[in-house]
Amino acid sequence: MTSTSRQPDLRSQLDALATEAFRPEFAGIDRLATLDIARLMNGEDAGVAAAVAARLPEIAAAVDAIAVRMERGGRLVYAGAGTAGRLGVLDASECPPTFNTAPGQVVGLIAGGPDALVTSVEGAEDSAGLARADLDALALTADDTVVGVSASGRTPYAVGAVTHARARGALTVGLACNEGSALAAAAEHGIEVVTGPELIAGSTRLKAGTAQKLVLNMLSTITMIRLGKTYGNLMVDVRASNEKLRARSRRIVAQATGAGDEEIERALDAAGGEVKQAVLILLAGVDGPTAARLLEDSGGRLRAALGATER
Repeated sequence: MTSTSRQPDLRSQLDALATEAFRPEFAGIDRLATLDIARLMNGEDAGVAAAVAARLPEIAAAVDAIAVRMERGGRLVYAGAGTAGRLGVLDASECPPTFNTAPGQVVGLIAGGPDALVTSVEGAEDSAGLARADLDALALTADDTVVGVSASGRTPYAVGAVTHARARGALTVGLACNEGSALAAAAEHGIEVVTGPELIAGSTRLKAGTAQKLVLNMLSTITMIRLGKTYGNLMVDVRASNEKLRARSRRIVAQATGAGDEEIERALDAAGGEVKQAVLILLAGVDGPTAARLLEDSGGRLRAALGATER
């Protein structure tokens, strides 16, 4: 079948998607004052959080399933094209500095590879085979999770990634912004956040993109909380790779322990700069090696390590 012959079928598919619908009430938007357009956009965005809220049970179920597998050493892999792919890569890239995840523990795959982050790679999103190849390069296991991300819920790259991952025994999640999507149907955990038509018809980098970002934030952040990467709401696994993060590390230790500056510096020195270890040194009154052993025995969970010193 030629590309031309596929066009009517694709057009009918797009016509059926809420995210592609035309809003006649916005047909004169280009004639409005800038402030009026901003108000319209802001009003549209206000409904996104509610759309996500309607899917919280599905999100929570996906998080619990992901955390079980990551506890066993599995990886979290996002796969998408265009805006959806970029959002997955963004979320993955923020996990190492925020939660000190290991290299390759959270992965973002975008159709067309790294070049697609800054430019359009024609045809890449239409290739389920490309998704299979990208996943095969990771040597998926049953402990891995693949999250396909697509506003339409029909993008061949995202659907192909989820279908292939499920066949390989990995956990699968399908995040879409239309009801009855092929992506959600292909995954064990379907999450359909219905954001409706966009202010600019078909521009799913707007409400749909915002919804996807919110859900990806939840998937990664709550999973990391479940894995003990925080102590309360403090980023005790932060990787202090620059001056700002080193300053933040000191603030986190202070907030967790109430210790003074000199005590904090000594604890961080004894811990080799590891925030979680420094907090344990100060709260449990142990030395650096003991703190390291307690954390290892507790699977990296600071609260559990503290509990072990109280027995």
